[in-house]
This record gives sequence, structure tokens and C-alpha cells, in this order.
Amino acid sequence: MSCIFETVMLVCFGLSWPINVIKAYKARTAKATSLPFILLIFVGYIAGISAKVISGQMNYVFIVYLINIAIVTLNILVYFRNVAIDKAAR
Repeated sequence: MSCIFETVMLVCFGLSWPINVIKAYKARTAKATSLPFILLIFVGYIAGISAKVISGQMNYVFIVYLINIAIVTLNILVYFRNVAIDKAAR
């Protein structure tokens, strides 16, 4: 039962990241984006993945962690793209 609740939490939390990536990509600026916040989320997912690996609970929840960290990684890449666009616009 705890895996179901963990999955629901990850799915609910993870649904916001694709929306954020699209919004940041279209905005073409990093001015309203917090890299420390994104990196904190990234580290949190690394911790969750590590917990699954260490405990040996490699179940479907692990896949949700991987999907979420992939999307957060994409968000980090878009952030640096937008920083470059901001610098070029100066």
C-alpha cells in the first residue's frame, strides 16, 4: 500500500515538471527561474532513487522516479539554454 501512495505522490508532483519545462522553453529567459530550487528537487530524486536501490525495492515506483528525474534534467538543460539566450540579448 505504501508503494501506491508513494507513486501517487510522485505522479502528482511529477506532472508539474513537463508544464514547467514547456513554459520555460517558450519564455526564452531564465530570469524567473531558480536553479538552486531545481537542483534541490534533482537531489531529492537522486535520494529517492538511491533509497530504492539500497533497499532492493526495484518496483514500478522506481520507474516513476526515473521519469521524474529525466524531466527535471530537461528542465536544467532548458535553464542553461535560457541563460545563454539572456546573455546573448545583452
